[in-house]
Amino acid sequence: MSLSAEQLEQAAERLEQAERDRVPCRQFSLDHPGMDMADAYAIQHAWMQLKQRNGRIVKGHKIGLTSKAMQRAVNIAEPDYGTLLDDMFYRDGAVISAGRFLQLKIEAELAFVLARPLSGPDCTLFDVLDATAYVTPALEILDARIQRVDPDTGRSRTVLDTISDNAANAALVLGGRPFKPALVDADMRRIGAIVSKNGEVEETGLAAGVLNHPGYGVAWLANRLHRFGVTLQAGEVVLAGSFIRPIDVAQGDTIVADYGEFGTVSCHFG
Repeated sequence: MSLSAEQLEQAAERLEQAERDRVPCRQFSLDHPGMDMADAYAIQHAWMQLKQRNGRIVKGHKIGLTSKAMQRAVNIAEPDYGTLLDDMFYRDGAVISAGRFLQLKIEAELAFVLARPLSGPDCTLFDVLDATAYVTPALEILDARIQRVDPDTGRSRTVLDTISDNAANAALVLGGRPFKPALVDADMRRIGAIVSKNGEVEETGLAAGVLNHPGYGVAWLANRLHRFGVTLQAGEVVLAGSFIRPIDVAQGDTIVADYGEFGTVSCHFG
């Protein structure tokens, strides 16, 4: 890492202020051109620790950049990850205040709810399926507490900025029909979603777009977090990664994701 403990705390405070004031902060990669992936995750960790000191509780994790196309687009060779906190969860059909967020987008994915802990370094897809209580459709709400485009230079944020910004996660909606992987005679890779905004189809996708099987993402996360002595805990929710492109949303929009036999999950931004 190139950033000092003081710089990490300052970055965490800037993210917290940006979220609180609804004004995105300057890109960290501009302020610290020598920063690397370790610095980005250290900023994210410092921000999540700040939130926990303020009373928030860790309820799970999210995985992003799971498709090869997205990884190539941002010049990264693996997915990224972030933290889910207790105030990020919404029920199916919820009316969500758009004013809580800065630069809204939404994605469709599958969420794994764990019955038993999962840890690396050798976690496999089969370990994930065996440890999963159930899988359920989900919507991930994305936000940007960091400027997507710098107003002075026109420079787009980098993946280091996104990772610092809790991998862009802001909230999630769980819904549809939960299912136990061992009891459903279906290929999880072929579970699909038709995602509509205000009654018009915006995106479609198959779960195979997530590392060929969304469970591989959960295994990757367990192995990745093992480096830091972190274990995925029973009861935690893991968003396994989106299989559609992000959809822009604004106040007044209604999002419905149709997962076929696995039900629908929806929300409205008021």
